Parts: sequence; C-alpha cells; structure tokens
Amino acid sequence: MTFEEKLAQFAELAVNVGTNIQQGQTLLINTTVDTIDFTRLVVKEAYKAGAARVTVNYADDVVARELFENAPVEEFEKFPRWITAQRDELIERGGALLWIDAADPDLMAGIPVEKISANQKASGKALENYRDAVMNDKIAWSIIAIPSKKWAAKVFPELPEAEQVPAMWEAIFKTVHIGEGSAVENWQAHLKNLHARGDLMNEKHFAKLHYKAPGTDLIVGLPDKHIWATGSSKTPQGTEFVANMPTEEVFTLPSKYDVNGYVSSTKPLVYQGNIIDNFKLTFENGVIVKAEAAQGEELLNELIKADEGSKYIGEIALVPHESPISASGLLYYNTLFDENASNHIAIGAAYPTCYEGGSELSEEEMDQAGINTSITHEDFMVGSADMDIDGIHADGTVEAVFRKGAWAF
Repeated sequence: MTFEEKLAQFAELAVNVGTNIQQGQTLLINTTVDTIDFTRLVVKEAYKAGAARVTVNYADDVVARELFENAPVEEFEKFPRWITAQRDELIERGGALLWIDAADPDLMAGIPVEKISANQKASGKALENYRDAVMNDKIAWSIIAIPSKKWAAKVFPELPEAEQVPAMWEAIFKTVHIGEGSAVENWQAHLKNLHARGDLMNEKHFAKLHYKAPGTDLIVGLPDKHIWATGSSKTPQGTEFVANMPTEEVFTLPSKYDVNGYVSSTKPLVYQGNIIDNFKLTFENGVIVKAEAAQGEELLNELIKADEGSKYIGEIALVPHESPISASGLLYYNTLFDENASNHIAIGAAYPTCYEGGSELSEEEMDQAGINTSITHEDFMVGSADMDIDGIHADGTVEAVFRKGAWAF
C-alpha cells in the first residue's frame, strides 16, 4: 500500500468511523497549519460522505506562542465569545467535531504557570455547554493526530531530520490499523473485540479495584450503577462514532468519594504544552491531598486547583501493557497515544454515560451518585508490566483482573 493510499484511508477513517458524518450534517475541524494538506483530504472525504458544510479553524503554534509570551495575564482571564458561539451553533445544528492534532509537546515550555492556569479556567467556564455535549455524547466528536516536524523530532530524536516525519507517519498508521486491507473493516473488528471485553467487565460488576505496582497502592470504589464503556459511542440519534483514534481502552467512572491510597505516573503527561513527569498523587476519600512531581510540579498543582472537581478523578481505564502502542516501544508525548499504551486515570470530570441514567441527572444528583464534575479532564498514565489489579466484589471476594500488566481473564 502506497503512502498516498494510506493517507486516503486515514481521511476515510476520520470521516466515516471517527465522526461518522451523516447526510446533510455540518462538520467543524479544529487543527493547525501543519496539517493543511491532510485536512484538505478530510474535507473532501466529508463532502463525499454527504456533509452540508465543513468549516476549518486553523491555529498556528508560532502565533499561539507569541500570544502567551507577550499578552498580559489579564487577557487569559477572558475567552473569545465567537469560539463559544461557534461551538454552541454546532451543537444546535447536530453537527460533528473533529480535532486533527499535530501539537508540539513543548509548545508552552517556559510560559508562566499563571497564564496557563488562567486560560484553562476561562476556557473551561466559557465552554461549559460544549463540554456537557461532549461528555454526554450529545454530538459526534473525534480526535486524530498526524505528524508535525517538532513532534516527530521529539519522538524520534535519534533519526536524521529527513527521516523523522516519515517514521512518525508509519508509527501512526500502525496505531490506527492502516496498512493491510480495509482500514474501516479493521476498525469494525477491533471495536468488536473491545466491546466483548467491556461486556465481560460489566458482567463482573466489581465494587472496587485495587491497583498494585511499584509506587502505586490504590483502591478505587465503583458506583453500583457504573458501566464499562469502550472505543465507540452513540449520539441520541443513534449515530455511532469513535472519539479517540487510536483507542485500546475499556473505561468507567470511579465513585467520587471512594478513592484511597497513592498512584505513580509511568509516562509523561503533556498538559497545556508542558510536560509533567514522574509524579505521584495521594488520595484520601477521593480527594487528591498531595501531588509531587520531578518535573512540572507547580503546573500539576495548578491543574488540581482549577476548580472544586479537579481535586478528584473522573475516569479509570484499563489497557493491557502488550497493546500495539505499548509494544511499539515509543513514547509519543501525546496523551491520545500514550494513554492507549497504558492503564490510565483522569483528573477531573467523569463521563456521565458511564453511569446508568447518568446523562439525565442534575449536577447535584451526579454528586450524590458519586459522579465527578469539573472543567478539567486530564488523563495520566499509570500502567506498566509490573501492575496487578484485583477486582473486589460487593461480598468481599477478590478476583484477579490484571497480572503483570496483562488481562488475567
């Protein structure tokens, strides 16, 4: 299969599996100027699939960096109303959203933490309606990524510059099952396998999970009505979409006030263009009471203070250590990929769809049910080949879920 054929399959995947564009639907694409050629392929594919209108927002990393370097802190306490209006109109029209990421992992390195924190809080507040739509699957949305020069250089520093981007393309193609046969058919088979694993976890209906590994001893309670979900979701209209491409996870929500112990990261977290690495979180009754990091500790603590819900966790996800992304041996410095190489946990908001009837609950009712709400949702990686996880049933009996980083059943 030629490179051009692989690109065409990737564009087809993004449109027909990721967002699953329907006849007459609108599509909003958020991306950067590094992706222009590929984005044009996606736009063409979207119209081919029946989209009525495709709008592309192009950002420029250089311009974004200039803003954060030169604008006063007060400017980051505001948020452009046109962005909020654009997202709200997309939701009203039942449109779909696609992110095509090519970010530099070090984009905001050295930027004052107070600017990053102010921007996070302002955007979180302004985009509450959008966040509610995404967290509750009210619209179809998907995130994919393609190489940029700076990102490829970060992942493949040992290669000559001319070989870095091609190597990155091939690595990404493998993660999204492009290379042999029909990528769409490959994804249908992949999603079927993930659904089978999710069904099994729902049958087990554990009351708690106990994580054990070097630097980790954490017990996570699960609400009685929790649901294990997988790579694909459905809108209220019944349109199936895949939010993350790649995806290897089976995930649910924890009981907000029933998380105790400590957990250590096993891969760097790229947050707001900065790297947070080698960190440890300690929990008491769900609350993060201590956060330590070898790199990015100040930013980590700002993340945890973003709002009341950001000192709790909202997601736990199970990914075997032998997953294809982990087996590649690559560190992507991008959560979309690194979270699919490792068991992970999310600081902040839970997906209400992981709770029976959760999308119908008010914020107060969600809190009573143990469902966390927040303006943040940041996944960080905790899995390794040394991790064991036990499932604890309501009657106290214990069953192995993971052994040495692999499924135990």
